[in-house]
This record gives sequence, C-alpha cells and structure tokens, in this order.
Amino acid sequence: MKRRISILGATGSVGSSTLDLVRQDPDNWEIVALTANASVAELAALAREFSAEIAVVGQEHCLDALRDALGDSGIVAAAGAQAVAEAAARPADIIVAAIVGCAGLAPTMRAIEQGSTVALANKEALVSAGAIMTDLVKAHGTTLLPVDSEHNAIFQCLAGAALDDVAVITLTASGGPLREWPAERLRLATPAQAVAHPNWSMGAKISVDSATMMNKGLELIEAAYLFPVGAERLRIIVHPQSVIHSMVEYRDGSTLAQLGPSDMRVPLASCLAWPERMDTTLAPLDLVALGSLTFHAPDEERFPATRLARSALHDGGAAPAVLNAANEVAVAAFLAGQIAFTDICDIVAATLEGAHRLPPPADLGAVLATDAQARAAAGAQVKQRTR
Repeated sequence: MKRRISILGATGSVGSSTLDLVRQDPDNWEIVALTANASVAELAALAREFSAEIAVVGQEHCLDALRDALGDSGIVAAAGAQAVAEAAARPADIIVAAIVGCAGLAPTMRAIEQGSTVALANKEALVSAGAIMTDLVKAHGTTLLPVDSEHNAIFQCLAGAALDDVAVITLTASGGPLREWPAERLRLATPAQAVAHPNWSMGAKISVDSATMMNKGLELIEAAYLFPVGAERLRIIVHPQSVIHSMVEYRDGSTLAQLGPSDMRVPLASCLAWPERMDTTLAPLDLVALGSLTFHAPDEERFPATRLARSALHDGGAAPAVLNAANEVAVAAFLAGQIAFTDICDIVAATLEGAHRLPPPADLGAVLATDAQARAAAGAQVKQRTR
C-alpha cells in the first residue's frame, strides 16, 4: 500500500529534498498536503506533479493566484495560517514539518496531535516550546523523528540504546563560511558572504544561523529535549568537512559516529524509511578522496551564539523562546541590510536580558505571546542599530 505523506514547507530546501526522494519511488507514496508561504507558482506545479489532495499557501492574499494556478486540476486550494494548521492535521502516515521559524510551531503541534509520525525539520518549534511539544508527543503516542542531520545522526547512533549508558553527545558544526575570519572583519560580512555555505545548500535564514553558529546553539537546545541526557552531557565541536554529522560516546568508552554526504536527502531518507532503509541516488561517501577529517573547539569570543544558547537552556522558562524570536528578527534585519553581521548576536543577548521577567510558557498560546513580546523587544534593538 502507498504511504500517505504531507510536507509542510514543500518549496523550501528540506521540502524539495523530500519530494526528490518521493520522485525516485512514486509507487510507494501518496501526497496528501503541500504547503508554502508565498511561492504560488512553485507550489501549484508541485501539487499538480504529485497529485496532492490540497495545496495551501500561508499568505492569504495569494489564494486567488493559487486557485488560478491549480485551474481544473481538482486539487483543493486554501490559504492562511489556520489553513496550514488544518492541512497539518489531515490524516497521513508521515508529516514532514519543514516550515522555517516559529511560524511552523502551530502546524507542527497539529501534526503531532494526530498521533502518526512527524519528521521534524523545524528546530525553532522545539526550541520555543520544548517541554510543551514533547509532552504532546507523549500524550498522543506520536513518533517524532529528527530530520536535522545532527539530530538524525544522534538518533541513528543511539539505535534504541538506554540514555543512561550515554556519556557524551557531540554535535558537530561546520563553522560556516566565516569560520576563519578575524573578529575585526566579521562586522563587515555581507549577507551574500554569510549565506555562502561551503558544504550545505540551505535557505538564507539557516545559512546565516550557520555563519553565526546560532544554528548549532538552537540544535543544542533541541538535542536537550530530543535526547534528555542533561545539558552537561551535550557538547559542540567544529568539524569543517561536515562528514561526521554527530557522535555518541557511551560510558564503556565506545564512540559511535554517523557519517554521510552533506545532503539533506540522507537524514530524510532515514526518516521516510524508518525503521527500515531505502535506496537513494546519492554517490557513496569517498573517505579516500577526503583524505583527512579535522576538529577543533568552537571560538565563543568570535561566535558567541552557542554561549547564548547554552545560557538560555540553563535558564529555561521563557529564555529559549526569547532567544529564538530575537534571532529570527535579527537575522531578517541583517539579510535586509539594516544591521551588521555582529549585531545579530548583540541583539539576541540584549533581548535575552529581559527574558527572566517573562513567565514560563504553559501552552501554545503562551509560547506565541512570549514570541511576540521578544520580537517587539528585538525590533526595538534593531532600530537602535539600523545603519
């Protein structure tokens, strides 16, 4: 029987990689829902290609254009945040949650509530609502599979092992395109330089997060919820080649590492086929051609994002949601040319100073309220620094 799949964020890099895997084995898949923010033409073309049941665009003003693009295909068209969440709640065997940022939080929650399998590529949702989301997973018996290459690698290295046997979980970081830049030059980095990742093909926001190392900070918080071994047993190392995606060291001294190409289709294939494996068309990893793999400690003076994230994880409460919201605002401002690259972490740090005054979010509504307050505070910081 065909497996039913929905993809939230179908036109992004993760969504495109997912559909590429589906395209390689179309007889085994049935597309339920595809969503996008505003890429109407691309979304409609994908919905037609895969005969989706419904196509949903996040921006309500794009609805007429989507209907026109779908024509007489018979595919349902819908628009708006509520429609995206409703699409996520449609019955499916697996839902790929790949909407970037806190905008993906509500749809991911709705996907979890249906109690099937959710392949989570939206790290911001788990960072902002970690305990709420993990409690919801338990309540509905949902299988939550991590798509991020680092967390998927950890998931594979654990392979059902007891967390009590884990000594250290190591998240690897490429260091991004600016990792060798001196501190005085970082302020001058342009958006084009920051998004030019040497190993991965990703969207602009996550590419900037990689350049600041905030991506790894968010992943640290995400790992604390996905693999609750305690923050003291989580560490980050820089591995420029991006071949080892993460490692798990056990208390007997054994360390297991997951290696693979720098291609999101690898962790996505792991999720789509889990608990089995599936074929892909990717070239096998050539270790001889690589020659050597290198590692070094993060430089938290030049790249303070991981330090800020660890502090937010330690403080708990509203701090992780504030960290995420402030970073989204700051990254958007940097990409728009309003602030300097180094202002991103300065804005996050300044916004975090007020996190202790906010109550710990108890539900989705409270998380979204915290997110809104943090965005307003970060926006004020942006105005102070606008060039």
